[in-house]
Amino acid sequence: MLKLALQGMRTRWVTFIGSFIALALGVGLIATTGLALAATFSAPDRGPERFVTAPVIVKTSDLVRADTPIGERTQTITDPAPVPAAVTAKLATLGRTVEDRTFPVSGPGLGEDTVGHPWSVAALTPYTLTAGRAPSAPGEVVATGDALRPGTRVQAATARGSERITVVGTVASAGFENALFFTDAEAARISPHVDAVAVHAPADRVEAAVGAGFDVLTGDERRRADPDPDRDEEALVSVNALLGTAAGVTGFVSVFVVASTFSFAVAQRRREFGLLRTAGATPAQVRRMVFIEAFVIGVLASAAGCLLGAAGAPRLAAWMADVGIAPAWFRIGEQTWPLHTAFWTGLFVALSGVVVSSWRAGRVGPTEALRESAVDARAMPVSRWLIGGAVLATGLGLLSLALLDSPGDVLKRKTYITQPMLLIVGFALFAPVLVKPLTRLLTWLPARLPGATGMLARENASAGVRRTAAVAAPVVITVALAASLMGTTATISEAKAGEARKQITADYVATAGGEGRALPDEFVRRAEAVPGVRVSATRSTGVTVLEEGVALVTSEAKAVDPAAHAAVSRLPVVAGRLADLDDDSIVVNEEWLTTAVGDTVSVWLGDGRKADLRIAAVLSTGTGGNGVYLTERNAAGAPVDRVDLALPRNGADGADSADSAAAALDAAAKATGVQLLTGDRWVEVHYPHSSENTRLGLWMILGIALVYTGIALANTLMMATADRVRDLASLRLTGATKGQVLRLVGAEALVVVAVGAVLGAVIAGVNLLGVWSALGLLDVWSDVVVPWGTVAAVIGASALLAVVASVLPASFALRARPVELAGMRE
Repeated sequence: MLKLALQGMRTRWVTFIGSFIALALGVGLIATTGLALAATFSAPDRGPERFVTAPVIVKTSDLVRADTPIGERTQTITDPAPVPAAVTAKLATLGRTVEDRTFPVSGPGLGEDTVGHPWSVAALTPYTLTAGRAPSAPGEVVATGDALRPGTRVQAATARGSERITVVGTVASAGFENALFFTDAEAARISPHVDAVAVHAPADRVEAAVGAGFDVLTGDERRRADPDPDRDEEALVSVNALLGTAAGVTGFVSVFVVASTFSFAVAQRRREFGLLRTAGATPAQVRRMVFIEAFVIGVLASAAGCLLGAAGAPRLAAWMADVGIAPAWFRIGEQTWPLHTAFWTGLFVALSGVVVSSWRAGRVGPTEALRESAVDARAMPVSRWLIGGAVLATGLGLLSLALLDSPGDVLKRKTYITQPMLLIVGFALFAPVLVKPLTRLLTWLPARLPGATGMLARENASAGVRRTAAVAAPVVITVALAASLMGTTATISEAKAGEARKQITADYVATAGGEGRALPDEFVRRAEAVPGVRVSATRSTGVTVLEEGVALVTSEAKAVDPAAHAAVSRLPVVAGRLADLDDDSIVVNEEWLTTAVGDTVSVWLGDGRKADLRIAAVLSTGTGGNGVYLTERNAAGAPVDRVDLALPRNGADGADSADSAAAALDAAAKATGVQLLTGDRWVEVHYPHSSENTRLGLWMILGIALVYTGIALANTLMMATADRVRDLASLRLTGATKGQVLRLVGAEALVVVAVGAVLGAVIAGVNLLGVWSALGLLDVWSDVVVPWGTVAAVIGASALLAVVASVLPASFALRARPVELAGMRE
């Protein structure tokens, strides 16, 4: 049987090469994404960066701790308190100290993440001058890197206002921050609070001096005083989520396409199986031969795929680092388990892909098998009806259950990516009963046009149901994924923008330009001094709660004055009143475990204090951006990072006109380096359709899937066309010219692409309908954003590829005389 299988593989090499390519590429994708995913499981070990030469660092503790039944849990707070002056004075008695201050600085030519420090701290990294001199007077700074040269003057904005500064020196960049170093006195004026103290004294004496509530850091622990010490782990979390999604999507795509290709390859050979049965082969022998062939191809193709994956993974990691999706240090590690997983997955899929087809080929009698090889007329078996119905019911049932129980879950990436997969599998299982009527519907008009091309394309596509379904499968998955992923993210982004636009009633919104950066106090004072202007200053902070007694969860929070904020916003309150918010209460959203107005919740505030607060009001969940609201007293340490401004109405007593007030606010913004935008413009800037990283990540996922399905489409069409050489020769013998035959082949390819596009569009439509319904249930009504350009590009590329992949092999095959082709043995 092994010899017969190998001889059959040599004779039908086109079919087996097609299966080999599909499987090798599929395994290569799984191996590539698996290796990249494995590289996200551990961050590089790093020592301290900002305080390399400081023996001991003292800072206020930035952790809250809670004892739970499963052990102690910790969570980082958002606004740790500064080191008190009394503590810094006590530390100074132990040895030489250096006080560190860190504050944001913005301005033309400065990056959004630029920070300021006192010059005395530079020696602790250590930074050394590469040009110029140290700052010695107010307004003089030393800059990191070479973007600013000595002598450069910059209009810089800090929390104290906007002023001209002069770069008097530069230091080489340390790679972890963009910094400006001021004189110690100037840094203390801009930021009076001390963030950390470097102490040249024994650690035990320092611990005894500061007592509880402070972190005394030595050795590698000094890294906890670095800017964003967890940035490597946090970066890997986002990369891990992205690659996990990519691995899931590509794994599904490759398994789906490979199984479809192998099933089609076996279905193509049913005449051969019929001949074997006529010659005396038993059903078990036929099945054994098919499994041996699948095993041989599976082993060879999986091995080749692992080699492709090992070569492709480093290139994928380098591209992700180059475009900013992954950190610059991201590299593929030495793990080998993804290769083992990819290899055995490929072999399993190869064997699974022939199970049903080989079983059917072995069961039928010789005459029946020979007859079925011409026309696919048999209805689906009961088992396929049951499995297909179960998969579709599961997909639709999970969607319905999520809509009824927790609509917000439908908007999560894990849900809206996995949902189309179930529908794709379900529709694919029903392909034998969907393809034929859909083909006849789509070709109704072309079949009635003059000439025989439309009619023949219709009949050939309808008769070869298995061929049509196998070729349409890559198109289905391509269109469904492209429309679902891009459409869902665009729809959710549009809904978030609409929600924000509805909530903002302010005429202007002022920010410092970057996310969470402090606004100058001077701007707030000048805005409040403009007659008739209603000002609501917002401080972004966080609150931490112990959920279900086992997990510390931090939620974003905003600290506002209730009366002032009500004048510039329209919050989606579903219970209670925003006006009832005071220093002893809190406003929560419906996602909290406790949402009854009047109930008391225990929280840790942004500075680490624990407080029992009464629920004054509850906001709707919305798209997830409706956070928690506190009063300013409960956000100690959090700076003002946003100001909403409502202009006076013309004719109000004692108030300037709206135009003069707007001019005064504009002048204040320019003088202090603040970004002042209208409410609508602020939404446009801060709520784009999706972030750059999100777009790149989605295109990476789609790109991998689209390239693979495109290759699979061409591969399957070449297999199908090569199997129809005798049919094409028969058309030539009946009088058709070579051009007419090739036009027919191209028309059939377009019909199949149209079938796949319609099925893919239906799947995407169901998915987008679910997202739209979830938004409606969350009281966020938004139009469904269909990525028409992306869908059109995908369908157009599929159509072009399908025509080329079918016409090209047919053209080569038709070079021989029709009589010779018609007499070819299979």
